[in-house]
Amino acid sequence: MPTLSILGLALIIFVVVTLARAVRIIPQARAGIVERLGRYHSTLNPGLHLVIPFIDRLLPTIDLREQVVSFPSQSVITEDNLVVGIDTVVYFQVTDPKAATYEITNYIRAVDELTSATLRNVVGSLNLEQTLTSRDQINAQLRGVLDATTGRWGLRISRVDIKEIQPPISIQDSMEKQMRAERDRRAAILHAEGQKQSDILTAEGESRAAILRAEAAKQAQILAAEGEARAQVLRADAEAVAVKTVFEAIHRSNPSQQLLTYQYLQTLPKLAEGDANKLWFIPTELGDALRGLGNAFGDLPSSPLPAFAPPAAAAVPEDAAESAVSGVEAASASASVSAGDSAKVAESVEPGVVVDDQVTGEVISASTEFKSVSAPTPPPVPGYGVQG
Repeated sequence: MPTLSILGLALIIFVVVTLARAVRIIPQARAGIVERLGRYHSTLNPGLHLVIPFIDRLLPTIDLREQVVSFPSQSVITEDNLVVGIDTVVYFQVTDPKAATYEITNYIRAVDELTSATLRNVVGSLNLEQTLTSRDQINAQLRGVLDATTGRWGLRISRVDIKEIQPPISIQDSMEKQMRAERDRRAAILHAEGQKQSDILTAEGESRAAILRAEAAKQAQILAAEGEARAQVLRADAEAVAVKTVFEAIHRSNPSQQLLTYQYLQTLPKLAEGDANKLWFIPTELGDALRGLGNAFGDLPSSPLPAFAPPAAAAVPEDAAESAVSGVEAASASASVSAGDSAKVAESVEPGVVVDDQVTGEVISASTEFKSVSAPTPPPVPGYGVQG
């Protein structure tokens, strides 16, 4: 009885274990390889599966998701014999679980070794500067070589990136100095270009301002000239109107010859006005004016006063009287001569007399000083006051 109980219990345990080994559940994004009697039998996809216990064997599941593997730094020698350390990152995905299981022992290590070898081949053909500036080119070459090689392993290389490039410390110092010098040079160039542009803009502004000022001055001069011309025209018109009005007024009043002669003589003293005048011009019409004035006074009635006789003591010296008479006669003669006889008149004029030739505009004068003669003051007449 106890033996039967033990056998029954063992049978129950065997059945439970058999059922447990017969039922297999594959998770999502996983794949299972089933071997029957040591040989590949099938690939189990995600879900519930039944296998034959003790005959079929399920290998560890394979992850079908894209995997990221960061490989340690690899020492690579560049074309210019510099040793640099390069860290790479590989993105791959298992596309064929059977090939990944039976074609390669450890596909992750295989990808690591293949990446290192390909990286040495690619970077060995580049110098340090090209290595630092051609990361995209290196990544593309690595991906092409890895994808072509790992395809038969059931892998697909989706991306290869160079994470870091570490040149030697001495090269880093040189690069920093070079970079600093290059930046200083660029800064100096940019400053010079900015100063140049500023000078150009300033010169253009000054040139434009000078042009505008010149145009404004030109316009102002034109306007001033036009205003002056207009003012002169208006003044000329006003003077013409004034002359016309005076002329008409004179003709309407019909002045006599005596009045005109008197006005003419009143204007003569203005010729000698001014303290700095040392030369007097005697018009040629003076003789005619004197004769006209004499004729005018000759027509007047005689005065009832007795004739005045100067005393003997006030007699004029003979030579002074002759000089005065000669000057008056010369002035009368200058009014009757023509412009061509001005030289002859100058010979007959006593020293000190000045004659103005209105035809030629010349001035004929003697070399000696002018001598004036003043008549003595007559004595006062009883009943008539003092006569000058």
